[in-house]
Amino acid sequence: MGETGRGLPWYMGCVYRIREYEWERYKRRKSARLKRRDCTIISSSCNGTVMYHDLGIPYRSPTINLCIDAEDFIKMAENLEWYMAGLLLEAEEEAPYPVGMLYDVRIQFIHYRTFQEARAKWEERKRRINWDNLFIVGVSSDGDREVIERFEKLPYENKVIFSPVEYPEFQSVFCIKEFRRNWGVMTEFKNRILKRRYLDNFDYVTFLNRGK
Repeated sequence: MGETGRGLPWYMGCVYRIREYEWERYKRRKSARLKRRDCTIISSSCNGTVMYHDLGIPYRSPTINLCIDAEDFIKMAENLEWYMAGLLLEAEEEAPYPVGMLYDVRIQFIHYRTFQEARAKWEERKRRINWDNLFIVGVSSDGDREVIERFEKLPYENKVIFSPVEYPEFQSVFCIKEFRRNWGVMTEFKNRILKRRYLDNFDYVTFLNRGK
């Protein structure tokens, strides 16, 4: 079923409208459960962006609409305040989207038209960081154990890394079972009756409510 509902038979259009209505109510219920709305989600991908968007809360993080490879993201998170004080520069490379370098961390601004736009948003949102209500959200697309171990050692109370491989010995790992054979994009919608993202497997409201 398409996400617009256009061009469908009348009865399918009714199903679409009911599905969209339920989806909006579902998001409102999640937003109502959130105890604090001033959280900063430092994320390696659009997972953090979608959490903000679906909960209807302000972006208090520079990591919006972008992607950072797992190893670079962990390196940045290991010394986050130092990196956040750094100057974001444009990378000298050919890419279908703007790419920036924050010291030795490569950042792919996949949803921006120009680097100037990306840097302006980065600087604007960086000033909104709430260091007292901080959450770290990473992704290991192949479930690499070395990456998981480094993430587990990050000095943050509130952190999670999504993996297609289960690691019950690590508290910060959340396994997305649907992606065990073919890792996909967690912000995509499932092919189900109810409109849900793969990210909704993870109760991120409870996660965000664990903050100080």
